[in-house]
Order: sequence, then structure tokens, then C-alpha cells
Amino acid sequence: MPPSRQNAAKIQTLRQHGVLNPHPEAVTDPLFRTADFFDPLDLLQVKYEMLRRVEVDKAPVTEAAAAFGLSRPAFYQARQAVAQQGLAGLIPSKRGPRGAHKLTPAVLAFVLQQRAASPSLPIAELITRIQQHFDVAVHRRTIERHLARQEKKRR
Repeated sequence: MPPSRQNAAKIQTLRQHGVLNPHPEAVTDPLFRTADFFDPLDLLQVKYEMLRRVEVDKAPVTEAAAAFGLSRPAFYQARQAVAQQGLAGLIPSKRGPRGAHKLTPAVLAFVLQQRAASPSLPIAELITRIQQHFDVAVHRRTIERHLARQEKKRR
């Protein structure tokens, strides 16, 4: 049966926020099988209910984790996240580097200095010079985005 338009929109939203459960079929808890309110696709809700089952209903961790399709380590990680950050701790944080970590202030100054000295300098040559001067490999798009931001600031 194809998902309804509303369900498709919810799935897309859950995916965008990183809380789409990759294994909803592993959730065997009766609440998620019988009540419309409980959605096994919503990983945030699944984790919250798993924590609630242990804390409020006093279910064993192993049993609760299995019923909610998660591992014991996932339970302990979720419990620690909620203890430290409240429910917001269950929302996954963005993965990967935050920002252009290779473009240090020194590299940025070098890029601007090189472009000021030679405005028609090709990006490939600029990348080569950065590699030689700083021993850092920088992607072409990283430099292009930085130069575009600089141009936008001048306007």
C-alpha cells in the first residue's frame, strides 16, 4: 500500500531532521503496533518511549531496547543525552566538520593577498600555491565559496 501524502510529508520531515528510524520493522512494542499516535518511523518518539518504559514502567533495559528495535548501548546513549540536554538531546546533531576547517585565518589572508596581487589568477593555481605554502589540500569549491562570500561582502 503506497504511503499517503501526509505520511510521505512526515517521512520527508523526519528524514530532513535525522530522526527517521532506519528499521521501523524492528519496533515490536505493542503501543507502536496498535495505536496510531505511536509511529515506529519516528526515531525520536521510539527512543523517548524506550526510556519511559525503563524509567516509569521499570522494564529491564535489555527487554525495552529489544522491544523498541534498539541496542542496549543505544538506550544508555539516549539516557545520557536526555540527562544532559533534555529531550533535545535525542535530536541528532549535524555530522561532519562544522565549517571550512582547512581555511584557517592565515590561509584566508593568503588567498585574499594572492587574488589582490593577481585578480585573474586561476583557482587551480591558487590551490597549488596554498598546497605549497601551507601543505594543506583545499578543494576547488571551498575556495570558490570563500571568494564568492568575499565578493558579496564588498557589495
